[in-house]
Amino acid sequence: MNVKLVAALAAAVFATCQSVQVRAQTLAEKLGYKATDKILIIHADDAGMCHSVNVATINAMEKGSVTCASIMVPCPWMPEIADYCKSHPDSDFGLHLTLTSEWHFYRWRPVTPVPEAPGLVDEEGFLHHEVEDVLAHAKPAEIEKEVRAQIDRARAFGIKPTHVDSHMGTLFMGPYYPIYTRVSKETGIMPMLPSPTPARIAQAKLFGFDAVSTYKVLAKQGFVFLDTLAETAEGDTLEARRAYYYNLFKNLKPGITEIIVHLSLDDEEVKHVMNAWKARWNEYQIFTDPKTKELLDSLNIKRIGYRELSKLAFK
Repeated sequence: MNVKLVAALAAAVFATCQSVQVRAQTLAEKLGYKATDKILIIHADDAGMCHSVNVATINAMEKGSVTCASIMVPCPWMPEIADYCKSHPDSDFGLHLTLTSEWHFYRWRPVTPVPEAPGLVDEEGFLHHEVEDVLAHAKPAEIEKEVRAQIDRARAFGIKPTHVDSHMGTLFMGPYYPIYTRVSKETGIMPMLPSPTPARIAQAKLFGFDAVSTYKVLAKQGFVFLDTLAETAEGDTLEARRAYYYNLFKNLKPGITEIIVHLSLDDEEVKHVMNAWKARWNEYQIFTDPKTKELLDSLNIKRIGYRELSKLAFK
């Protein structure tokens, strides 16, 4: 064989190997899927908040399309969902770490005794209504104390969380973000982490927080970042909201996407808890509708929860 030809072939093989090595595995590939696969986490927030939300969440996970959910530990109906977790150990529930109490009359207090962390509460003794109020009053040490207390309380009730996330995004704020990631790693619970989009990078800068550098550091430490996070739904009516979600499914990109849904029944309890119950009822109807499952299957969208994703945590 021609020596020059052999050398050229060897160089081509070497270059091909190099190019393969350079391309890092995608999150989907690390889980055993193809890079082109469209993988969806359908996550229900606010379990434990009230009985109506608990029933809706359980129904949507058992009979609908929802793949996982997270629990608000300080809320009055947490023991009910904790009991469900104990009797259904394979269920995929995380902790919706809660530092705000946003509704007008239906309120909750921190797990930490108020004298030990007074910055966590408002003048009425409840967790603050808004994230901005938390930022104005709560010291990072108080936040960390409460986050750890919520994790400890959940475990004491028999909950084995598959992940943690943050109610109203409070822990994604610059001063608290390092607490969120550090505590999650120290407790061995995978945190929900969105990739740093331009909008999130800009928001972080408002707090003097370098999201890009932080992302690089955390990635080296084994933290996992979602490819896409869809947080806010649109549509005031059932059909408008259904159209929003179905359009999202039809335009889903390859990789792992999480959508966050908020569910409830349409009973008297939830109507007296909040003024946003119609949107929750609409989402419950959408994500328990067999047509939603049929659409996802027809689009070859694979569905997973955090129990599967957490296999990659801190590796």
